[in-house]
Amino acid sequence: MSSFSPLRVALLQINPTVGDLAGNVRRLVEAARRAHAQGAAVAVAPELALCGYPPEDLLLRPAFLSACDAALADVARELADLAGFHLVVGHPKALDEVTMPASDVRTRSWSLQRCLNAASVLSGGTLVATYAKRELPNYQVFDERRYFVSGRDAGLAPVVIEVAGRRLGLLICEDAWFEEPAAAACAAGAQALLVLNASPFHLGKQPEREARMGARARAAGVPLFYAHLVGGQDEVVFDGASFAVDATGEVAARAPMFDEAVALVDWQADGRLSGECAELPGEEAQAWAALVCGVRDYLGKNGFPGALIGLSGGIDSALVLAIAVDAIGADQVRCVMMPSPYTAEISWVDARDMAARLGVRYDEKSIVPMFDAFKATLATDFAGRPEDATEENIQARVRGTLLMALSNKFGSIVLTTGNKSEMATGYCTLYGDMAGGFAVIKDVAKTLVYRLATWRNAQGVASGQGEVIPERIITRPPSAELRPDQTDQDSLPPYEVLDAILARYMEEDQGIEQIIAAGFERADVERVTRLIKFNEYKRRQAPVGIRITHRAFGRDWRYPITSKFRA
Repeated sequence: MSSFSPLRVALLQINPTVGDLAGNVRRLVEAARRAHAQGAAVAVAPELALCGYPPEDLLLRPAFLSACDAALADVARELADLAGFHLVVGHPKALDEVTMPASDVRTRSWSLQRCLNAASVLSGGTLVATYAKRELPNYQVFDERRYFVSGRDAGLAPVVIEVAGRRLGLLICEDAWFEEPAAAACAAGAQALLVLNASPFHLGKQPEREARMGARARAAGVPLFYAHLVGGQDEVVFDGASFAVDATGEVAARAPMFDEAVALVDWQADGRLSGECAELPGEEAQAWAALVCGVRDYLGKNGFPGALIGLSGGIDSALVLAIAVDAIGADQVRCVMMPSPYTAEISWVDARDMAARLGVRYDEKSIVPMFDAFKATLATDFAGRPEDATEENIQARVRGTLLMALSNKFGSIVLTTGNKSEMATGYCTLYGDMAGGFAVIKDVAKTLVYRLATWRNAQGVASGQGEVIPERIITRPPSAELRPDQTDQDSLPPYEVLDAILARYMEEDQGIEQIIAAGFERADVERVTRLIKFNEYKRRQAPVGIRITHRAFGRDWRYPITSKFRA
């Protein structure tokens, strides 16, 4: 490489909003101009950065694809004055050859696949080249074969561009996880790989990405530049942490996680890469940042003026409150404590304490009169029958009704407080504690709930803020407080056991006998797995929530409600 001058590459780690084409154009242009001002000759934006990811069935609308074309032209025009500068940007591109008449029933299925997942190179106000993604993921949260045609199947060649004497091959996300696209780019003359990415976050994902990209760079014998999306989109979050690896597979630069950034990487004449390298936070810190990002962007991008939380004095609602305050600020959060006849005094005390520590608005509204009214109305029908879960659920539904009424009147969204362990086993009430607009900790198992509460308190102490969650909330036995002296373990195995079985069965697809063979009691395994299967109908009606594991109850969990399969 000694015959080449150094090349500065910019990785544009931006947070677009799906469908906000004008806003996304502004973000791209501003980031590209920052990169150019700092000496970058080429900037790489993330996968589908122009329209936001994932656009889902917007891709089936011709008007959307036309609007994306116009937005791409806007970006080119806005950057036309940057002499010698190249921007690589991800966007959908219509492929008219595979679009069939919508009126022809026999070919209707083909009309779904009407576009390419593309990356275009813009320079001097013109479109220099366009690459089409070759490997289309169709697992976990991905549905790309529903919408896109592979560049390979469309007969499109690899794309290699030249910038300042360097030949750069283009890849898009999944392409870099397979050998063929990179090999094809290198066979076409690529001396480095530019990879556009929109890879949803889950715990443990970034080390896996870096290891796989390092292996790809070593196999190809060239450096690799990985530009990644950041921000929340419905249930998925993108963590950023864009990076570059040299030809030996070593990470040479890394942008911070969960923040927008323009990361600059210098490709030296001798082949070395250099740039700032942010540290990867620990697991609890990553989970917290993902949850905060998910709340901030869901509320912000959808225009909610604030959040409402039913604060119970328990660990789950306390955790959701702390996340919400970190995400949108105390002045945008309102808590309502709704005591029932079974609410312990310490729950009142701890809820008041928690709200005071975080400086949020706090109200108390007893549900006793409404609960009594429901029971009186139903007294004739229920005569002679003992109280059971019916009366427990009435209490939860009264609370849900009150929160939703406040939401309707003032516009704030209700954040539900159910965790993954509860969602799995159905330890939640339809139209009660499940009533709301966004399930913040839907993918956070109960054991992780405790870890995150402890971690957040430690951060508060270290920063001088102090503990934000009263210690007694963390240490007292968890209870729904819907009957006298109730605890969660009256109805569920210990959470350490429950969460371990849940992880094996739901996240790792292990069978019942396999889990029992690993040392778990048969009764516990059969009980937990039975509850998971039986409560699918509840989860189908739950609010969307933030995905932080590699298998969440959402886009990547699609089991039938009606099913007799029991293994």
